[in-house]
This record gives sequence, C-alpha cells and structure tokens, in this order.
Amino acid sequence: MTQFPSTAPTGPRVLDFQQRPLTAAQARVLGTLMEKARTVPDSYPLTLNSLQSGCNQKSSRDPVLQLTESEISEAIDGLRQSSLVFETSGGRVTRYEHNFLRGVGVPEQSAVLLGLLMLRGPQTAGELRLNTERWYKFLDIASVDAFLEELQDRSPDKGGPLVVKLPRAPGAREQRWAHLLCGPVDAAALAASAAPGTPGATEEEMITLARRVSALEDSLAQLQAQLQNLHEQLGLSQPGQG
Repeated sequence: MTQFPSTAPTGPRVLDFQQRPLTAAQARVLGTLMEKARTVPDSYPLTLNSLQSGCNQKSSRDPVLQLTESEISEAIDGLRQSSLVFETSGGRVTRYEHNFLRGVGVPEQSAVLLGLLMLRGPQTAGELRLNTERWYKFLDIASVDAFLEELQDRSPDKGGPLVVKLPRAPGAREQRWAHLLCGPVDAAALAASAAPGTPGATEEEMITLARRVSALEDSLAQLQAQLQNLHEQLGLSQPGQG
C-alpha cells in the first residue's frame, strides 16, 4: 500500500492551529494532496494544474470550491512556511507533495481522518470509516472513534486538540466530528446544519456501495491525471483554458 511521503525535512516547532489556523484554501490544497497520494500514486506529486483540478472537483468535496491558480499558489506558499507542503525537483514542471504526518506529528490513521474531514466536512465515525476505504481500511467504527478521541484529547504541548465532537443534530442517530485545523468551529451551528441520516441500508451494504463508488472515482481520477500529464508533456493548453 502506498504510504504518505515522509522524507521531507521539518522544523522542530509544534504547529498550533488555534494560534495559526489554516485558511479554507490551504485546507483544501493539503487535503487534496493527501488524497491523491493515496488514490492516484502514479501521478503524484501533483503539478499545479492537477492540484487545481483536484481542489475544485465536484465529487467528494464539501463545500465545492472554485479556487484560481493564484489562490492555490498563495495557499501553497503558506503551507510551505509551515513545512506542510514542499516542492519536488525533476521533470519539466514543478510538483508539490505534502508532509502532513511529520509536519503535524500524527500517525497515519489520524492523518487519514483529518484529510477526509478537510475535504468533506463534518462526518460521523461511521461515515468516516466508509469514506476512508480508498485511503485506509479501518477494522471497525470503534477503531475510528479511538483515533478521533485521541485527536480530541491531544495535549497542549503537542499543539492541542485537532478535532471536536459536535452536539447531536436534531433527528440524527450519531454525532459528527469536525477538524480544528482552520481554528475553532461553531459546534452548535454545524450540528444544527446536519441533515438526519437516511435509515434502511445496513453497514455492509453501505460499505459495498462505498467501494463501488470509490472504484469509479479512482478510475476517473486516473484518467484525468493521465490526460493532464499528456497535455503537459506535449506543451498543450489545459482543457477549457483555450
């Protein structure tokens, strides 16, 4: 299984996201790099064009954004200052790689959960287990909960909590979790905005469906990355850029 990159140098300082939170654009860029390292390893590290496509894709994103190249470049600059992203050399174009595990100081499983929360917004432990199928296969929901609680109880000397458990939304059976990488959240407002889950499907049925959707998303992402690389190798403009 492809591992998150871990060879980049990092500074000795502890990142405190309460004092220096990520912007929405930085969180999207970082989450996208973490996702593509797992789902399309052959095309990773990412070029700026590939990164923009991943940040602005309409599937598996909440909210859907329309970031410009300049906004993404600005987000990359901020992430580089925190040693969370770095450039890789070689080839005709600059590529970007994340350094989340070392930069934040969390294990692989915790990084996976934080990456999904950055890309898809607040989710229950059950939703996170389903949505991380392409990244990491958790044994059960209890193991997801354990890592989330560890992130919530993170000590101040390590930078403090990185997630928060939201109050139960009206009509919901489970509580959702939200990340704190962009600073404190309005837990009550996020809980109130949650739509009650649709009952009926069993967990195994949901897992099967999630795997089928993930396989389709992987195939589409690989085709898009191959087309992107072909355009870059031929020196052609990107689709839609005239």
